Amino acid sequence: MTPATSAPANAKPAETKPKSRNPWLWVPSLYFSEGIPYVIVMTMSVVMYKRLGISNTDIALYTSWLYLPWVIKPLWSPFVDITRTKRFWIVAMQFLVSLGLAMVAFSVRGSAFFKWSLFLFWIMAFASSTHDIAADGFYMLSLSKHEQAWWVGLRSTFYRTAMIVGSGLLVVLAGVLESKNGLPPLEIPVQAKASAPLIAKWDPTEVKLAAQDGELRVIAQPSPLEIGLAERSAEEAKAVITQAKVWNRQHGFVAEDNPAPAKGGAKSASWWSSHVSGPFGNFLASRFPKALSNQAAPVAAAGNLGVIYLSLSKEPPAGRDIAVNFGRKPHGIEYIGLGKSDKGFRLQEGERFVFNSMNWNQPAMAVIQLDPKLKSDTGVTFLTSSGNIPVAWSITLFFVAALFLAFSCWHSIMLPRPAADGPVLTHNSLVGEFFATLGSFFQKPGVGLAMAFILLYRFDEAQLVKVISPFLIDTRAAGGLGLTTSQVGVAYGTFGILALTCGGLLGGFAAAKYGLKRMLPIMVCSMYLPKLAFVFLSWTQPGNFLITCGAVAAEQFGYGFGFTAFMLYMLLFADGPHKTAHFAICTGFMALGMMIPGMWSGWVADLVGYRRFFVWVICSALPGLTIALLVNQRVDPEFGKKSSH
Repeated sequence: MTPATSAPANAKPAETKPKSRNPWLWVPSLYFSEGIPYVIVMTMSVVMYKRLGISNTDIALYTSWLYLPWVIKPLWSPFVDITRTKRFWIVAMQFLVSLGLAMVAFSVRGSAFFKWSLFLFWIMAFASSTHDIAADGFYMLSLSKHEQAWWVGLRSTFYRTAMIVGSGLLVVLAGVLESKNGLPPLEIPVQAKASAPLIAKWDPTEVKLAAQDGELRVIAQPSPLEIGLAERSAEEAKAVITQAKVWNRQHGFVAEDNPAPAKGGAKSASWWSSHVSGPFGNFLASRFPKALSNQAAPVAAAGNLGVIYLSLSKEPPAGRDIAVNFGRKPHGIEYIGLGKSDKGFRLQEGERFVFNSMNWNQPAMAVIQLDPKLKSDTGVTFLTSSGNIPVAWSITLFFVAALFLAFSCWHSIMLPRPAADGPVLTHNSLVGEFFATLGSFFQKPGVGLAMAFILLYRFDEAQLVKVISPFLIDTRAAGGLGLTTSQVGVAYGTFGILALTCGGLLGGFAAAKYGLKRMLPIMVCSMYLPKLAFVFLSWTQPGNFLITCGAVAAEQFGYGFGFTAFMLYMLLFADGPHKTAHFAICTGFMALGMMIPGMWSGWVADLVGYRRFFVWVICSALPGLTIALLVNQRVDPEFGKKSSH
């Protein structure tokens, strides 16, 4: 959003601009390109860092800092007005975003990828927020009032489309590349047979492995695997699963979270960690210990188990980690959760292994357990898929970089050249104008309550959004749902964003018909109550992918519906002589309200586990709910209704 602009004294009216273009040639692409960098920096980066082994604590903390350019963009929006044209800033910032994406694509394949990619995302965030200022100003300069009103809904639609592409389709693309750019897939038949021998114990040290000729590939022993139709005691089953977990971690097959390196070495401790985060973290860990996942405690009548040993055929290149995903091979509609996806076979340990030059010739243990209700001979196929994860994300980022280079070239040709698009000249100095506008904002009646509302209305959502993707990706043993990267893109980035868009559209229609004052309490409830969906997911850990998609969509629909009230209230509060600049200040506080809670969310989730974290998210909505009800008492009953326009 840009501050209010005024044309130079000698400028021609916008209607007589020397060059004009059909808005269909530039408005859709302009607002699509406005949404892509934001969703890449704030959403796709979370999935990428999780797949690259960064801890939840560091993901939430460091990616939350990337909100800062959107928080402070009102501070440099006057410079966009007084220097060059909005058209210049749009084209230049799109080129800068393209360059930044290409450099991130290079950085993710290096050893210090986390530090350098964060720095480059930071530059991209500044370029994107500057692009937002210029794009909104150019929109108002290039279109008449009637055209602005007609296009306002469509431009939001193309912005939402960018959200779907960035957090959905691009994540799916990265997931597909993760599984396609590595070793050949290996199918392993697994059969439940009444005639199969019962194995008393498994000893991975007795598995014989040796280097083999030919291309690098995954080796499985035994293949096929036969599991006898029998029951074991819960203690026996738990012992085998625990044995496999310990063995896999001892030999480095399970990648531990990769925290950002601390400055000054491991012994250094800041005042904050010594006196605040450390003691508070110990308090949370002791009072609210992590709950065990549903998979950690087998039922009393446990089904029989089988173990598959996975290894590599020869030593991989030095310094290269090869991630191998292992799971039941889906068929057709099973991928979206329909049908009996397990058919009585459950993978209790071994969803993902990491092989390298140190452990390639050691056997990784994958434990498959039968459903105790399974009484007849049957069989399924398990499948290994592997890939170079940094390369997959590098290719994806290069693709988006090329897309933005194309946007920059397209808009350098197709954007109109309105006569009013030039440096804005005022009678006051820049510093004087800035402080006068800023001061008038804080002199508005009820500014304290309004700021509290803007900062706290999304207090719960700010914490939730940073943990959703890690929760969906984490293994079931760690309390997550164990989804693949592509499934996260489908569930959160596609179903979720579509539901978010539908909720936003319905919220706009409802507010236009009934007004903000009547709809605010309903919209507040729609913001908070659907978050119970993640409490349900974390406590039940459903195996049906369609249930997960439905729960994510329900939460996102409620958020989209409730967010309408938030935007309308900011429009109401910002109304006045400096409404454009004041709205930009409101959006800055809005971003601040998302940045600060997001910084500690991953840390809290790591300490108390996903189950208790999502319960805490529900409880943290109470301050926002209280302030929203107080704010509603001051809202004009007619505000937002169509009849009031």
